[in-house]
Order: sequence, then C-alpha cells, then structure tokens
Amino acid sequence: MTIEKCINEFAVDDVIFEEGSTGRELFVVLDGQVEIAKMNGADKTVIVTLGKGEFFGEMAVIDGSSRSATAIAVAPHTKVMRINHARFVYLVSQQPAFALMIMDALSKRLRASNAVTYRSAANP
Repeated sequence: MTIEKCINEFAVDDVIFEEGSTGRELFVVLDGQVEIAKMNGADKTVIVTLGKGEFFGEMAVIDGSSRSATAIAVAPHTKVMRINHARFVYLVSQQPAFALMIMDALSKRLRASNAVTYRSAANP
C-alpha cells in the first residue's frame, strides 16, 4: 500500500471516528488540528486538541477495543495518516524508538487523566 492511500484530508467539523466505533488504526496528524472529545447528545467536552506530529487512536490499535472518544477535525485541510494494526505491530517490533514514543505518550495521558480524576474525587 502506498503512503498516499494512508493519508486522508478532512474539513472543519468532519468526524474522523466516533466514540464507541470499532477501529484498528492509529492516526498521526500531518497538518491541521484534531479535537478528541466526549459527546453527550449535542454537548461536547474537549479532552485535548492535537496538532502536527501528534497521534491519536492508539488504544484501539493496541487492544482492539472500541473508540473511547470522538475525533473531529477542527482546522481546514486537516491531514492525517492512518497506521493500521499490522503496520503498527511492524513499527513497534522494528523501531524501538517508536514503541518508546507511544509508551511515553500513553504514560503522560494516563497521568493527566489520573490528575483530573483525583481532583474530581477530592472536590465532589
């Protein structure tokens, strides 16, 4: 598969994937911005906004579970590269630095999530 087939372009407010959907792909932002958000009807709570060089969708590509949030393009001409499960496994096995980068990002995201959870529990 050529790299061009792995790149998608999205307009503002285009949904890249929805919370609860299945997917075995990781996405890397090549250009533009992507919001990761939790949706509750018409209400949207933005978890994080990602830009060039950042990635999302890593949990589903690792464990095959459903998407935990919705990914939405929020800049014109947002481009993302899809990395499917097979490619992801290959990259992790062949490029230890890639695996370490993923683990580092997961650790930082878990720490941030824990901080929010602990604050919420301390201030009911």
